[in-house]
This record gives sequence, C-alpha cells and structure tokens, in this order.
Amino acid sequence: MVKKTKSVSHSSSKEVEEGKACAILSYFLIGVIWYFVDEKMKKNNFAKFHAKQGLVLFIAWFVYAIVVGILSMIVAFILWFLAPVIWLLWLVPWIFFIIGIINAAQGREKEMPLIGHFAKHFTF
Repeated sequence: MVKKTKSVSHSSSKEVEEGKACAILSYFLIGVIWYFVDEKMKKNNFAKFHAKQGLVLFIAWFVYAIVVGILSMIVAFILWFLAPVIWLLWLVPWIFFIIGIINAAQGREKEMPLIGHFAKHFTF
C-alpha cells in the first residue's frame, strides 16, 4: 500500500513568493547551496522545505544510479534482452525531479512520493 502524500503548507504567501526561486533551484542542487549561504533563505520555511526535498532527491539519485549501474552491467552480460527495461529505469529519477520543480513552482509544500519523508530527518 502506497502512502498518499499530502500538501501541508507551513509557509505564508510572502515566504512562498520570496523563497520560490531558491525552492525551484533546490532540485538543481544550486538552491540547496543558496539556502545554506543566504541568511534570508535560512529563515524561509518554504525554501527550507524544498532544500530538504532537493537534498533527499540528490542522495536518492546517487544511490539509485549506483544500483541501476550495477544492474546494467549484469543485464549487459547475462540478460541482454532486458536491456530496454534497464534503460527505462534511468528515467525514474527525472520524474521525481520534475515533480519537485512543479510543486515548488506552484508554491506547494508536498513531499515527493516514496523518498520525500526522509527529508524530515534533516535538522537544518
């Protein structure tokens, strides 16, 4: 059973507007850096939420790339006929990337499916 994510906003509309650029850029990782460098962004709950989500996505993408890379090597030598399926797996992180950007651009604080709940463990 998949846990349904809900959009819960802890940010004012002013915070959303001021932090929207940082929030969107958090999924490109540059927004996470911006968040840590800019004192104004550190006080912005909207930017903080998306910086955490972006950081979780980056870590998950890194681990996912290692796992799929290993699977690709196995499939290439043993199960070569499954290669197209493995190539489709490389698209999965891009889907999360797009979901995060859309949520940030629309001013929503919505966790990404499957991995977003890990962001709660960051204490910055």
